[in-house]
Amino acid sequence: MTQNQLQLSKKSKQLSPKQIRNLREQVIEFILFLAAFSSVATTIAILYILIDESVLFFQEVSIVEFLTGTQWTPLFADAHYGILPLLSGTLVTSTVAMFVAIPLGTIAAIYLSEFAHSQLREIVKPWLEVLAAIPTVVYGYFALLVVTPILQSIFPMLPGFNMLSAGLVMGLMIIPFVSSISEDAMRSVPVGLREGSYAMGATRLQTALKVVFPSAISGISAAYILAVSRAVGETMIVAVAAGLQPQLTWNPFDQAATISSYIVQVSLGDIPHGTLEYHTIFAAGLTLVLMTLILNVIGHFLAKRYREIY
Repeated sequence: MTQNQLQLSKKSKQLSPKQIRNLREQVIEFILFLAAFSSVATTIAILYILIDESVLFFQEVSIVEFLTGTQWTPLFADAHYGILPLLSGTLVTSTVAMFVAIPLGTIAAIYLSEFAHSQLREIVKPWLEVLAAIPTVVYGYFALLVVTPILQSIFPMLPGFNMLSAGLVMGLMIIPFVSSISEDAMRSVPVGLREGSYAMGATRLQTALKVVFPSAISGISAAYILAVSRAVGETMIVAVAAGLQPQLTWNPFDQAATISSYIVQVSLGDIPHGTLEYHTIFAAGLTLVLMTLILNVIGHFLAKRYREIY
């Protein structure tokens, strides 16, 4: 083979710039696919484990007893497996938290988006988001050692463990989730809508409440749903401040256990693997996942509906 033929052979083996670009794009596309698939695969694996272990639980405990029973004592000699006491504790603490987080978070978002100076916003927003970085166990002891004594000075009959203080502190912790996402949604509203409102003679407050807020309702509702899901799944605050005694009550002044706190209680104990008592944490966990799923589905339809309206 001559020297010219060798050079032609080497050039034919080299990739053209277009081929190299296509190869790079294929590699990047594959990496992005793996990233997306890993999150989906993780979710599927979690659901598979929960369902697989829960099936073993429901083979010995009827679903009717699980959903309608008013006593939750799986670790006692006289065992009962009604999820309602854990469900009531979860809903009460989450409701108290939402009464704190949604109003304060929304007000903070409106102020930062529509009224605060840019320099003030750059200072306040990071400090506000620091609340989300504090470990939840710190919030739990803050609720137990600071908030509860303050509430006891107002309500002398309030017990040391109660859902009210846990819910209030949980609401403070969730404020950054509501304010940050809501503020980003409102700042993404086109400036032209604000200018049109001002041109019609509306004030800044009227523009914020009647133009910007409705236009960003899809993002704001997503923030609310995320906050509720965060409250429903909170563990350490309710485990430290609300108590670990399951009881069916809707009074926030009482102590109670939540689904997540019970899971922690059993997971860190001496319950043997494979027993009925151990399988209760998977049934409770599956209930928690279904609650979160329902909330996210509701949030999706609400966001879709308001997006069509506005």
